[in-house]
Amino acid sequence: MRSPARPTTLRAATALLLGAATLTACSSGSGSQDTAGPARLTVWIMKDSVTDTFLKDFEADFEATHPGTTLDVQIQEWEGIGQKVTSALASKDAPDVIEVGNTQVAQYAASGGVHDLSGKTAELNGSDWIPGLADPGKIDGKQYGIPWYAANRVVIYRKDLFQQAGIPTPPKTREEWIADTQKLNTGGNEGIYLTGQTWYVLAGFLWDEGGDLAVKGADGKWTGALGTPQGKAAIGFYQQLQALGRGPKDSDEAKPPQAEVFAQGRTAQLISTPGGAAAILKAAPDLKDKLGFFPIPGKSADKPGAVFTGGSDLIVPESSRHQQAAYEVVKALAGDKWQTAMAKEMSYVPNRTTLAGALSGNEGATAMAAGAANGHATPNSPDWAAVEADNPIKQYMTQVLTGADPAAAAKSADAAITKALSGN
Repeated sequence: MRSPARPTTLRAATALLLGAATLTACSSGSGSQDTAGPARLTVWIMKDSVTDTFLKDFEADFEATHPGTTLDVQIQEWEGIGQKVTSALASKDAPDVIEVGNTQVAQYAASGGVHDLSGKTAELNGSDWIPGLADPGKIDGKQYGIPWYAANRVVIYRKDLFQQAGIPTPPKTREEWIADTQKLNTGGNEGIYLTGQTWYVLAGFLWDEGGDLAVKGADGKWTGALGTPQGKAAIGFYQQLQALGRGPKDSDEAKPPQAEVFAQGRTAQLISTPGGAAAILKAAPDLKDKLGFFPIPGKSADKPGAVFTGGSDLIVPESSRHQQAAYEVVKALAGDKWQTAMAKEMSYVPNRTTLAGALSGNEGATAMAAGAANGHATPNSPDWAAVEADNPIKQYMTQVLTGADPAAAAKSADAAITKALSGN
């Protein structure tokens, strides 16, 4: 799935190919072999994932350090990409590397057309990967998707309104967050703008409680899990927070665009990716220097609140004729040099927690990286897209927030989630 900030990307690091050497078969996979001689690699990157400058610099560096190998980077549109990737994976002439949304990996791996890169995780420092990127790329114990970059939500707040309310520092716990938001919800201001269907935020509260949107049983079947005690606690906290503002209960953050609401000047807090600040400042330039960022607070001060980690993984198709060379592209994009460059250029969270220092000096990205340490992904089912197509979680939230019985609403939503994940 695309990240909340509308990005997607690949992986980086070291070079192994020799000039005119014969490329050998990749050690794991279906037995597909690299063809002999110079390799021309086709790489699919999603539109707006990275800048043209980043891509040009990467191409030049990779080709210089891998003599005899050239890159053909092709920019792809998000519209219709699912079917295009599925068709490519089923063909005998797929691209060599494809950037995919992190939550799309399970869907593509189910086709059998994605190369297993489990044997490379140690070399790629996989033990340090951000869980919200790494976990969706791992299906049935095999690592098909290699994390590229991440983005997640933070709290954007008005520093001046916090000062006026006597709040010296941003809250670090849920309890502090509610107390501060109550102070801010006075004098015609709203403490927080939170719509009734911002379901990724609800998911974070659910993960904080130790629950999930759906769980996989021993029989391999998925079941909706909103009706659990953890689900009840999550929607209860969401309801408490949402009531401290004037957000509509029957729509999501896009209707109306929440940045435009914040720009009207009476809202103290907003939950968004840091990139949302640019949209706010476009509508209200006078708020420059008044915006701040902090991670979504958790249940205790020692750990930020759980967040949905959006972003991109890199995959290598089984039908790639240059699997070893393709892996070198992934390795480079996922490595220190290009992860650091991408973090600075795009303000994305790097794929490894130890690289968070690359965001030093960028307040929004630093807050995002802190939250990413407690990042999660949607249930790792190849059918999850069917849940989002007619999202029963949104309907459930509106029902509860408008007075419906939470248990009954959860039962109905869980039945819809279970059906969607059954493949029927």
